[in-house]
Amino acid sequence: MMKIAIASGKGGTGKTFVATNIFYSLCKNNRSAMLVDCDAEAPNAIAFFDVNLVNSDDVSQRVPVISSNACTYCGKCHDWCNYNAIFILPPVKVIQVIEDLCHGCGACVVACQYDAITEKLVSLGKVNSYLLNGVVSLIEARMNIGVMSPVSVIKAALKKADTMADFIILDSPPGTSCPFIQTALAADFVILVTEPTPFSFSDLKQSVETLKKINKPFGVIVNKAGLGNADIYFYLEKEKIQLLHEILFDIEIAELYSTGKIVAETKQYLEIEFYNMIKKIMRQYGNSDNQR
Repeated sequence: MMKIAIASGKGGTGKTFVATNIFYSLCKNNRSAMLVDCDAEAPNAIAFFDVNLVNSDDVSQRVPVISSNACTYCGKCHDWCNYNAIFILPPVKVIQVIEDLCHGCGACVVACQYDAITEKLVSLGKVNSYLLNGVVSLIEARMNIGVMSPVSVIKAALKKADTMADFIILDSPPGTSCPFIQTALAADFVILVTEPTPFSFSDLKQSVETLKKINKPFGVIVNKAGLGNADIYFYLEKEKIQLLHEILFDIEIAELYSTGKIVAETKQYLEIEFYNMIKKIMRQYGNSDNQR
């Protein structure tokens, strides 16, 4: 089994386009594959496939509930909280939990010596499982509106996806913060999707530096090649970063994608190119089983 994350430093570069078309290409070539949409703030991968929802698991977190009657306002729970999720004003006996900042670590419960803190479950989102052609092949992380961090929902989706499929394709959240890192850490290899524009170039460099720090192998796909300038190519050459593939700018591709179609189904050369690219990555970087 090999897990490949498809990521980008900014949204709109074609990350989901690449992820869904790679998944399609693998299935088309009779390889068992699963697509996990880890972009929990705005998951949309299922829009490209005719799928049926078969399971929906709630993802929740324990958050503290502080009894003002039992609390002595000693402040120890506030001191133990690394996320500033407990607001306390001892002189006027005010103490509150800021649930949006709570990470559910339970440190405050351990810290309290007066049994003033209990816990309640708060829903963070759902992990949805979808059938495609009779097999559970798509997993979707979807966080609730207003939740501060999607990391717990992404973790639950990644755990759900631990199957015997030959390939697990992870559609990563954009950016370089915790949701991206959580997804990249679960992958054996990361494909960074970028465009030859100044904004994408800047975000690509941040993604590259992040992946270097967590020691994760990666390569780059340049989408909409032919637009912009050549700065990205000079950078890849200078940093000795593997250019995995170029997708030439094509207005027809944009039109197909915007109507929810798998582009590789119409432009079959893309199916062949993506499949060959994945085979090459597999040969170069092995798989999860080999690394264990």
